[in-house]
Amino acid sequence: MAASFNAPPRTILYMGKGGVGKTSVAAATARRCAASGLRTLILSTDPAHSLSDALEVELSDLPAEIGDRLWGQEIHSQAQIDRNWAAASSWLSQILIQQGVNPIAAGELAVPPGADELFALLALKSHHESGEYDVIVVDCAPTGETLRLLSFPDVASWWTEKLSRGDRQIFGSARPFIQSMLDIRLPDQEVLADVHRLVGNLVAMNEILRDRQHASIRLVMTPERMVISEAMRTFTYLNLYGFLTDAVIVNRVFPVEVDGTYFAAWRGRQQEQLSSVQSGFTPVPILHAPYFAEEVVGVEMLDRLGDVLFGDRDAAGVMHDSPGRELTIGADSATLRLDLPFAEREQISLKKIGAQLIVSAGEQRRTIMLPPALAGHTATEAKFADGALLVTLHDPNRATKDG
Repeated sequence: MAASFNAPPRTILYMGKGGVGKTSVAAATARRCAASGLRTLILSTDPAHSLSDALEVELSDLPAEIGDRLWGQEIHSQAQIDRNWAAASSWLSQILIQQGVNPIAAGELAVPPGADELFALLALKSHHESGEYDVIVVDCAPTGETLRLLSFPDVASWWTEKLSRGDRQIFGSARPFIQSMLDIRLPDQEVLADVHRLVGNLVAMNEILRDRQHASIRLVMTPERMVISEAMRTFTYLNLYGFLTDAVIVNRVFPVEVDGTYFAAWRGRQQEQLSSVQSGFTPVPILHAPYFAEEVVGVEMLDRLGDVLFGDRDAAGVMHDSPGRELTIGADSATLRLDLPFAEREQISLKKIGAQLIVSAGEQRRTIMLPPALAGHTATEAKFADGALLVTLHDPNRATKDG
């Protein structure tokens, strides 16, 4: 991937359940990108901060050069909260203390759940705008919650519009009356400015992460049923909110050499789960990394992982540029579009079990994990045209009430 003048940096976010080797994969990717001549930043928003251990260097809250064309940073969320949420946090803390909450607990409660990672990810925005890097690799915390928080641009835009149209001045003129009625200190202009700034940053982050030419997400998992199920749910959410998943990494796969040894049974179970991965993520490229005999830490092991994982592929490239599926949710129905380019109409069948929608096309099977809110929906219509299957799901309870 060649960098061009004024082009946005290539942004790659690695997500996955805790303990699947996500940090090692992210670090290996960053080292490979830097080795190809790209100015690369590896950024950790994971509070556990295992990136320093993986790279065997001491990282801080500021980017530091750790190799040729390679920089590293571990975001400390408290520093980001102090920069982005100080006024709002102070106001909320005082309100809670007035209501009898312990001051220490009030300080913790003044930061909404998930906000620490949210603020950490906002550091990505400043790096994106700096023009100092060609590639930014992000080792995310083991959750998709932040991306769900970032997936409400319409709501965020509404707040921005309201606060920009002078509602703050209207709120200010009514302050003495409201405060005398409620007996609490209302937010001042500094607090509202924090909210306004945060909402504006949320909108900007959506634009950065939904730029499919320059930004994508890669899911890391191990070949275990529970891990794969969570990754499939995350994959559905990412598609629902318009984020591009351009690759899936299955880590710690036992090689064929273990056949006939103590680990043969484990390898057999892993192979069964790999079929589920193929079913759930096709046509997204699926990359495999072996279970190494030694821990993947340090430059030598990270480079080994990068070589095995990517082979001749460009680690910084967009490996897949189509969502392959799209889920649209309405008031009482949902529509799933699923690409099946080589299927024949008569080969296609589908079955819904709870939150799972299983689509079969000949000998191929695709398993889609739907959001829990759609578990009770019923598939009422299916159309196949132009290589895509359109499935409509309705809420039977809503239909009964409307009737």
